[in-house]
Amino acid sequence: MKHLNSILVAALLIFGVGVANAQDENNPWAIEIGFNAVDTFPVGVDDEGRLPAATKGDMFDEYFNVNDHWNIIPSVSRVSVSRYIGSGFIFTAAGSVNRITQVGDVRVDDLPYYSADGEVKYSLRDLINGPGGWFDPSLGIGGGYTWVDDVGFGTANALASVRIWLGENWGVNLQSTYKHAFEDEYGIQHFQHSAGVMFQFGGKDTDGDGIYDSEDECPETPGLPEFNGCPDTDGDGIEDRNDACPNTPGLAEFNGCPDTDGDGIPDNQDECPTVPGLAELNGCPDADGDGITDAEDECPNEAGPAANNGCPWPDRDGDGVLDKDDECPDVPGTVANNGCPEVTVEVINQLNEYSRTILFDYDKATIRQESYSTLQNIADIMKEYPTTGFHIEGHTDSRGSDSYNLDLSKRRAASVMNYLTTIGIPGDRLTSEGYGEANPIATNNTAAGRQQNRRVEISLKDE
Repeated sequence: MKHLNSILVAALLIFGVGVANAQDENNPWAIEIGFNAVDTFPVGVDDEGRLPAATKGDMFDEYFNVNDHWNIIPSVSRVSVSRYIGSGFIFTAAGSVNRITQVGDVRVDDLPYYSADGEVKYSLRDLINGPGGWFDPSLGIGGGYTWVDDVGFGTANALASVRIWLGENWGVNLQSTYKHAFEDEYGIQHFQHSAGVMFQFGGKDTDGDGIYDSEDECPETPGLPEFNGCPDTDGDGIEDRNDACPNTPGLAEFNGCPDTDGDGIPDNQDECPTVPGLAELNGCPDADGDGITDAEDECPNEAGPAANNGCPWPDRDGDGVLDKDDECPDVPGTVANNGCPEVTVEVINQLNEYSRTILFDYDKATIRQESYSTLQNIADIMKEYPTTGFHIEGHTDSRGSDSYNLDLSKRRAASVMNYLTTIGIPGDRLTSEGYGEANPIATNNTAAGRQQNRRVEISLKDE
């Protein structure tokens, strides 16, 4: 009795002085060491169980009659271990011992009492105080097994408790549990009251900086106490969260960034941090005043347009068309053709002189090897006119069916086009088509005429 009253008095004296660091996910484990009192009186008057109705009062009758009804031993008599399981719920495993000398108002022999219980409690702290309150009431249910005078019985438990957090990792717990016995013959309905000191542990410190995650504003990055657990990597007195240059010591006026070249532009905004420059050019110099920074100006001492990297426009081929407008800047051309050379009738005639000598395997689209040099000559001429597209035409004589001749001419024209692409002519500059026997240039009645009609011709590609 003396020990239990001492804990109750101590709790009342410091009530409201607690530190708000209750059991939660950051301090999930707690152990409790304390005392318990067993009261068999205020459980409802009935003849159920081992005790007669004469030893019982109405439910909660004389609930606080410590002197007449409570059974207490003068030593530590209850130990529990609890684990926070999330969303305000806590699981507790508890064991207790006692001696029963008082059954209601009746004195009895010194009966040994043992119990083992499991409890699930829900903390009302956040609902009442908001997160972090020191006053931590709970409601819960559970079950267990109790032995009185070596006779055991199972119980269903309902409980209410108040935990008062007095320090960062400790507090007191006051709890009352109603235990309803299942065995009609051996069970004893009773209340078990307890008071104990709790110590919580297992605080989570993810980054290992000595500051619990619950108080660490940067829980995954080691930091300093003066910055609530956040780091100051460069040691300039500005924590990384507020430091625009967290890895380089800097000045508060520039949000923790340095100004190496002293041009009034902090390095993190200065594209030329080691050379004094102009604000309008993000801290870079412009020696020739053409609006292009020296670092990007290929002619830093001669003004020129940005489109030519700060240099005046050249005319490399000297054809009167500036390189910026010249589609063929290395080949003299005409203004009308955007600086590129124009294909003349003479060039087309020369191409066709070559193309008409291209030979194919008999009745096939396979180019004969002796025509490769001719095709190379054609390609060399085409490369002199890099912006000009060419159309490859295939023609046949009249021997054979129209459909066969048309197919053969298409395949031969395509074969020439494909070969030209393999020796350097871009495919998008070429098209091909076969016309069969539709466009003869000589009579098909003679061998010489038919020879002329079997041909490949080259013309300008339609735009």
